[in-house]
Amino acid sequence: MKTLVRRTAVPAIQIGLLVALLGAWQLAVDGKSISVFFFGSPSGTWRELYEWIRRGTVQGPLWQQAWVTLQETLIGFGVGVVLGVLLGLLLGRIPFLARVFTVYIGTLNSIPRIVLGSVFIIWFGLGMASKVALAVVLVFFSVFFNAFQGARDVDQKLIANARVLGARRHSVLLHVVLPSAFSWIIASLRVAFGLAITGAVVGEILGATQGLGLLIEQSQGNFDPDGVYAGLVVTTLLAVVAEGLITLLERRLLRWKPRRRSASLPTT
Repeated sequence: MKTLVRRTAVPAIQIGLLVALLGAWQLAVDGKSISVFFFGSPSGTWRELYEWIRRGTVQGPLWQQAWVTLQETLIGFGVGVVLGVLLGLLLGRIPFLARVFTVYIGTLNSIPRIVLGSVFIIWFGLGMASKVALAVVLVFFSVFFNAFQGARDVDQKLIANARVLGARRHSVLLHVVLPSAFSWIIASLRVAFGLAITGAVVGEILGATQGLGLLIEQSQGNFDPDGVYAGLVVTTLLAVVAEGLITLLERRLLRWKPRRRSASLPTT
């Protein structure tokens, strides 16, 4: 009985806090404490979302807009992760390359991402390519620095033993460095996916013909806060589902690692 109470206490408190927050927001709107014109309302957001689901949006069915954003996110996430892992491991294990490219990576990382989004729209147009490019950039740096640090923190004794046994550089990288850095890489994926969906949506807000970001941008232009919130709700649902899948993947791939009991904060 006590175990059941402990398991249900945290979700119950979380749901209670959300209901209390939404209820206070609705009461403030109904009581004219805040302006519904500027702040919208939970009931108005629900009506907007319901209309999108039932009748579709100006750009087409809601599922179609969500699918466009999801495609951009998944492609950007996959490409960014692959590039980040490969270059992170490579530069982490070859000091000469790290010294050569550190200045370039640091400079690119310091550029505001929204500026890159505008540049990509000029280069690639309003289609999917510009959003994928922005998502790739956001994901790449998050994964790269984790892979780079993980590659540098590998136990040198393991590498020395592998070389004594006759392992070549690529074998050491594949069988020693990569497994050792794996926990660093997996830990970065949750943040990376949030950055990927951010890149897709921001790119759509800057300029697009379809997608959830375009719906948010149109609602903003029409001074419709409920439409903005409805777009955020759909985007958040996609991110939450993806985070749950990544968490399952993390638990499955890191079953060998001892678990530590600690409070965790959600990442976005």
